[in-house]
This record gives sequence, C-alpha cells and structure tokens, in this order.
Amino acid sequence: MKKSVNLLAAAFVITGLSLNVFATNGDNLIGVGPASRAMGGTGMAAPQDAISAIFSNPATLSQIQGSQFNFAGTFFAPEVKANVVSGMMGNWSGKSQDEGYAIPAIGLATPAGDNMTFGIAAYGVSGMGVDYRDMDINNDMNTKVSVMKFVPAFAYKNGAFSYGAGLDIDYQAADFGSGLSHNYAVGLRLGAAYEYEKWAFGLTYVTPQNVEHKRVYDFDGNGVFDTLKLENPAQYGAGAAYKGLDGWVLSADVKYLDWANADGYSDFDWEGQTVFGLGVQNKTTDNLTLRAGWNYGKNPVKIHNNFNPMGNTDIQGTSMNNMGYEYFRVIGFPGVSEHHLTLGAGYEFSSKFALNLGYKKAFAKTIKETSSDGTIKSELSETAYDMGLTFKF
Repeated sequence: MKKSVNLLAAAFVITGLSLNVFATNGDNLIGVGPASRAMGGTGMAAPQDAISAIFSNPATLSQIQGSQFNFAGTFFAPEVKANVVSGMMGNWSGKSQDEGYAIPAIGLATPAGDNMTFGIAAYGVSGMGVDYRDMDINNDMNTKVSVMKFVPAFAYKNGAFSYGAGLDIDYQAADFGSGLSHNYAVGLRLGAAYEYEKWAFGLTYVTPQNVEHKRVYDFDGNGVFDTLKLENPAQYGAGAAYKGLDGWVLSADVKYLDWANADGYSDFDWEGQTVFGLGVQNKTTDNLTLRAGWNYGKNPVKIHNNFNPMGNTDIQGTSMNNMGYEYFRVIGFPGVSEHHLTLGAGYEFSSKFALNLGYKKAFAKTIKETSSDGTIKSELSETAYDMGLTFKF
C-alpha cells in the first residue's frame, strides 16, 4: 500500500502540469483512459481499469481485482477552422493556431476490506479553446477553458449489487483573451451496479458543479471585467455489458448532459445532450486484446439563423451586443463535434504489467449562422492518441 501511495503522489505532480483539454461531447471528453476511450467511452457497467471505473461509475470499483495503478496520457489534436464574412467583424478565414494538448490521467484502486474497494483518480475531463490572434482582424479571438478533477471514491459490494460514491474536487481555468481566471468547485458522483450471470448493469449520477470566474471578460463593453459562472452540468447515465461470448466484452452506455440548466452554458444557449456509446473488446490471444467503439452526441450549441446583430442579450446580469454574443458562441466556443470512431489495443507483458494504446477520430462538424450583417462559421474535427500503463500488485 505504501508503494502505491508513493506512485500516486508522484503522478499527481505530473498531472498538474497539463490542464488544457478540448471538447468532444459538448466540452466533455467521451471517456478517460485509453481502454475505455477505445471502446467509445463506455464503462458504466464493466470498467476497464481504475481510472474508467471512477470516471464512469464508482460502484464498478468493486469489479477491480486486487490492487492496480494506472497512468495514461493522451495527445489531443483538435482542428478548428473559422470563416467570417461580416460588416461588423470583418472578412477573414483561418485555422486555429492551438497546438495539440498533452492530457494525463492517473488512477488507483485497492481493496479496503472484505466488501469495500477504495479508489482515487486525477484527470483532465473537459475544456475548449481557439486561437485566432493575428487572423481575426478586429477581435483577436483567443479562448481557453479547462477542467481538472481529483476524485477519491469507494465502492461497497453486497452480493450481486455494488454501490459507489466519489467526491469531485474540480479546478477550472478560463481565459477569454482578457487574462486567466480560475476557481474551484466540489460535487458528488454516485453509482450503482448489478451483475447477473454474464451480464452487468450500471447507473450513475453526477451533481452539477458551479465555478465562478471573477473578472474574466467585459461582456457589456463598459470597461469593467465581469464575473461568469460556468457550471459543469448534471449528468445521468446507464450502461450494460455482456461477457457471455468467449473472449468478448460488448458494452453500451447512454448518458444525458444537462447543459440547458447549467450556468454559463444556458446563457450561451446550449441544449441538453444525450450521448450514446458502443464498445467491443476481444481477447485475441493470451496477451493481446483488441478494442473498438463509437460515440455520438448531437451538437448542443443551438443555431440562431437570422439573428438581429444590433440587439442585446443578457448574460448573468450584463448585456452583450448580439453580434458579439453570436460571434463568441460560434467562433470562440464551438463545442459541436458529434460522431467519434475509436480503436485500441492492449498487451499484457505479465500478470502485473500491461500496455494499452488507443486512437480516436471525431469527424468534422460545422456550425454556421447568418444575419443581415453576414455569415459566421466554425468547423471542428479532432484526432487523439492514447497510451496507458497498468501495474497490478
């Protein structure tokens, strides 16, 4: 146990160095860890490792055998393009100049008694950003939002049922081109799981977690930086997995992200998003496991064609010019990707050490709005490469 704690402490230092993440389901990653992400982000019923158990459904920690430590890294390369034809915002087009992001994740699971399992994880889970400086001729649009979570969790097993809870401790940073504002939030993730013969089922709920960003942006243009509440939305999820075919695991998850009632996202008129994930895993040899998956969530950013560019929109007690409002939503905050294809493989070098690799492609999705002033448009696609190490002891 002492060895695992030392490993975890060292990894937390590394994890804290890189927080920026880009969007997939709205601005949430489809999953955490290379094994879960390679299976379409699924894991609410049958987790792949300690990281995915804590992220997807803490009750499934009880399915982790023995003690294990996971360390994972993702190289995330979004490609965002903008095209603007506007009397107020100018005529320009270009590709966001953001480089790819390195996203670490760590997790630990260990028995804490006959029916109890303790877990702890830290990971980047959501975020968004574009950099159009020197392209966006009138505004130099440059945005960053990132969320890091530290989650201690436990699971209790009672026969075929398991129950779990995790404490989400969030660090969230936002910069809309006027300087960094960061703050913290606390919430809960709750779960239940049931195993019946070759089937497994899971339910999960994550409470909304509200972060207040002080002096983050001058929305009303009065020369005073305004405060913006930006809330990680409530989440509801259910999953099922089937292990009745020799060497195969089939999994399916569905979750609902309540953007429509989350501060900040509701102000920018995002709607609730239902996300579907499908995953398949095959143990091809004694050492090699292959994985594939698909994930879909409809773009939550509502389209406001024929908006009035000269109107005003209230944002948490401040007023923003409608053209500036729509420009910020479409060009600066385009969390619109929908379809994701995932692939991966794992190799067990021994009973105590395994390597997992993953690949994700989010196909290009465009959001476009028109008004009497012209047209504004963004296109988002994403590529990600995952690698993770699992140590069992």
